[in-house]
Amino acid sequence: MKKSLPVRLPGAALLAAALLAASHARADEGGVGFWLPGQMGTFAAVRNDPGWSWTFSGYHAYANSETRKQNKNGRVRDSALSTPSDTLFIAPAYTFATPVAGAQAAVSLTGLYGRTDVYDNESVTSARGRTRSASSDDNRSGVGDLYPMATLKWQRGSHHYLAYATLGMPTGDYDVNRAANLGLNHWSYDAGGGYTYLNEASGTEFSAVLGMTINQKNPDTEYRNGNDAHLDVSLSQFLNENVHIGLVGYAYHQLANDSAPGIGRKDLKSRVAGLGPQLGYFFKVGKNQWYANLKAYDEFDARNRTAGWNAWLSLFAPI
Repeated sequence: MKKSLPVRLPGAALLAAALLAASHARADEGGVGFWLPGQMGTFAAVRNDPGWSWTFSGYHAYANSETRKQNKNGRVRDSALSTPSDTLFIAPAYTFATPVAGAQAAVSLTGLYGRTDVYDNESVTSARGRTRSASSDDNRSGVGDLYPMATLKWQRGSHHYLAYATLGMPTGDYDVNRAANLGLNHWSYDAGGGYTYLNEASGTEFSAVLGMTINQKNPDTEYRNGNDAHLDVSLSQFLNENVHIGLVGYAYHQLANDSAPGIGRKDLKSRVAGLGPQLGYFFKVGKNQWYANLKAYDEFDARNRTAGWNAWLSLFAPI
């Protein structure tokens, strides 16, 4: 391990809800909320060099859910939903040279362009064995909402600390009559803190970011997602001065129930967890140190939402 790591480390996290799916008694309107689990993690609280930078991230996800309900008369209702999606996130960021409250301050704005597909199938089998089924599908390509973020980062030796605040601006493509959308059509507010342990001598890195989201009501549907908490973590080890490998994980837990006409007291609070590998690589482009990261998550412990797997390929490019 070299004596000092590259000072240009990944900056602001990527904020976005990549897709909306058809709502079949799933928490969060359409089954997906504001916070996209896994967007934060490696080097989350480590400072960057002052100035401009860009982060580009390709995101692929496949999620599905299947439910079966049987009533007292023997009628069975089967429902299946799958939601593959591909998204490109683009996030320019500026890191200030002048400290704020003893911390390094930065601001960023994340936008996205992507495609989402929604495949929905439902069948009903009577007690006599007669089956009726119906299916629908929708797909859409376009731009999503905008996500500004502000961060403060402090350092005490190998210990790094983060405070952040962000919001979701409902500027993306949205149609109340469609299942596939790239905008949420409501404002969201999120804030939290993080910690990174980075031992340059041993090449060990650990990061964790904990936050909470508050959602406003969708004015077109009168639906309001419940508040949620989320945790993103990373553990990695440098193999040499440029390459590190490790694990990433996340946990998402809805704290409050959704509210909308017709929900009543039905418990729609959702949760999901994910775990998988990561690979990071630092390399020189001119005089600047760029960084690439590949990570993937397999989801489990899902409730009231689709679950599957997702992968990120990110590039951090200072100017």
